[in-house]
Amino acid sequence: MSDETTGPTPYELIGGEAGVRRLVDAFYDAMDRREDAAAVRALHPKSLQGSREKLFWWFSGWLGGPQLYVERKGHPRLRMRHLPFAIDQAGADAWMVCMFEALDATVEDEELRSMIELNLGKLAYHMVNR
Repeated sequence: MSDETTGPTPYELIGGEAGVRRLVDAFYDAMDRREDAAAVRALHPKSLQGSREKLFWWFSGWLGGPQLYVERKGHPRLRMRHLPFAIDQAGADAWMVCMFEALDATVEDEELRSMIELNLGKLAYHMVNR
């Protein structure tokens, strides 16, 4: 929640639940469609429904909204959870290209989009394990 001293959260600025769902759907739609994301797409199950839901839960909390992921799965421990998957620099680049496309399509606020891109970029490259 926001108040007069802190202002709205990124979750609120992105449009709450509906905004996060739009972002997640645009991201996985890009991953499904883009040839340059084929390798990172191959790391996911055939159906992306579960992946969409988990990313929605995670993004909700990460952006300052409800801690859906933590409530359902506990602490994200993102690097540990991604260790079984071979993630290299090219994979992180492809993931970010899909995210850039999704953010461009769903987040109008340029300052918010830049903040999300910067912080997700740091996180994506922290996942590189090969």
